[in-house]
Amino acid sequence: MSRELEMSLMGVLRFFLGLQIKQGPEGTFVHQTKYTRDILKKFEMGDSKPMTTPMSTNTALDADEDGEAVDRRNFEG
Repeated sequence: MSRELEMSLMGVLRFFLGLQIKQGPEGTFVHQTKYTRDILKKFEMGDSKPMTTPMSTNTALDADEDGEAVDRRNFEG
């Protein structure tokens, strides 16, 4: 990539396109903690109590065999 683009080392990557990046021995973690806090502050909800996810996080969802087909490319990055 450096043959095509001018590049420089600017230290450890912490933010990229509005996403926070945390790099460690276990891998790279992308999150939006700062964005979430800013939104809560904007709407005066900074003192709200956190809640757990209202749905099981390891539930396997079944395909909707009778549903309308969706072009998944519309939802991929």
